[in-house]
Amino acid sequence: MIPPIEETMAALNDLVRSGKVHYLGASAMYVWQFQKAQYVAEKNGWTRFSVMQNHYNMLYREDEREMIPFCQDMGVALVPYSSLAAGRIVRDWTADTARSKTDQIAHAKYDATEEEDRAIVARVAELAEQKGVSRAQIALVWLWQKGIHSPIVGVTKEKYLDDFMGAFDVILSADEIAYLDDLYQPHNIVGAL
Repeated sequence: MIPPIEETMAALNDLVRSGKVHYLGASAMYVWQFQKAQYVAEKNGWTRFSVMQNHYNMLYREDEREMIPFCQDMGVALVPYSSLAAGRIVRDWTADTARSKTDQIAHAKYDATEEEDRAIVARVAELAEQKGVSRAQIALVWLWQKGIHSPIVGVTKEKYLDDFMGAFDVILSADEIAYLDDLYQPHNIVGAL
């Protein structure tokens, strides 16, 4: 059973007041749930969430409708997970990796939209090749230009971290962003609890 939001926000506020926690972050919820939590905190003079960890990347953009505008309006930082769509954006679609074979969560999130997503990934690869940068750099710059503060990326090797750092030197024009955006088709909501 999920506790009432008042109970949750009161407990989180107690953690902040006691000095055990400095900032509050939320993850994987619908906008109405997040808005309710923020409202309850504000109404009671409690600490509100300052960070939203949402599911957002080039292949899954459903939070553009409500969550991202709400967070931007409320001054809540956005730190999305699955920034590279479980690696789908950064490798050839047919790449045979251990993760592509075993990650059932990623399969549940992305397999239903494989046809649409392949076309987007092809554009990422094309643009990366034209610019002489990696696909990961294109994906990260795309996120930053969408107003994302700090995308969460998984790093299993030092070379990946170096690659991600190179994204700070990459710029995408408005036309390039539009080129990456225009094939996107709405998806079913996944990732919210």
